[in-house]
Amino acid sequence: MTMDLHALEQFLVVARLEHLSRAAGELRVAQPSLSRTIARLESEVGAPLFDRTGRLRLNESGRLFRDHVERSLGELAAGRRAAAEAARGGVGGVRLASETFLTITGPLAAYKDAHPDVDVELHQMPAADMHRSLRAREVDLCVASQPILGDGLDSIRLYDEPVWLAAPPDHRLAERASVSVKELREEPFVIARPGHWQRRLLDRLFAGHNLTPRIVCEGDEPAALAGLVSVGIGLTLIPAVARGADVNTPCVWIGIDDPACRRTLTLHRATDSQLSTAARLMHTTLATWLWNTTGSQQQR
Repeated sequence: MTMDLHALEQFLVVARLEHLSRAAGELRVAQPSLSRTIARLESEVGAPLFDRTGRLRLNESGRLFRDHVERSLGELAAGRRAAAEAARGGVGGVRLASETFLTITGPLAAYKDAHPDVDVELHQMPAADMHRSLRAREVDLCVASQPILGDGLDSIRLYDEPVWLAAPPDHRLAERASVSVKELREEPFVIARPGHWQRRLLDRLFAGHNLTPRIVCEGDEPAALAGLVSVGIGLTLIPAVARGADVNTPCVWIGIDDPACRRTLTLHRATDSQLSTAARLMHTTLATWLWNTTGSQQQR
């Protein structure tokens, strides 16, 4: 039995969205045509891949099939890249994903300085999408500030740092060296959207005291939150490494009396992936970087 690669790619989109009309829109195909493709694929597999009682849901057979399809298509794409790399006689390129690139600009700059001819492809994505992207070979490496759930990953810790409370200079707590979470129960927060490590940390800190944070603004770009803090919209959480990133934004930094108020940055790759020379060099650059919490980093 020979399966159509295009049909497999379409199946992955339907499996991710669990919605035929949205998948058809993303793929730019007619929904009836996409429905026939999925039905034909299920016939070839010999089992239904989705539950269709109410909303479309990927079933257990579908999840197993999806995992194998992702790995197979990922290996095919990796093989194409490896063949092209060998034909060019070069080191290939590297595809790196991160929740934010502000944290890793130092090692990225050092890498490009040392390897100016290498193509570096950057992908900004939430940590929740990283496991699938690594296993599907859509990216070579991921840098995350929160755990990535799932097997088949090789992970190393890059660094661990405290996370601070950022407040405007005229705030009532501005002169304090540290505060408790309970003291912040009525304070407004400007924070990243659900799924981002800063939001997860804020929710976890408050839940540990049976509290819910008062969120007045959710943003897509955490780096912009300090500007909202400086004009008095609310407070936010800022990692120690960012303290010297923007000296033009007036904020005060206050410690939070909770040992869990920290961030751990981790580098991930798929265990069974065959990295290009460029990707291996990037992995080495990130793994050997001398991380600290003063805003400056250098290579070991």
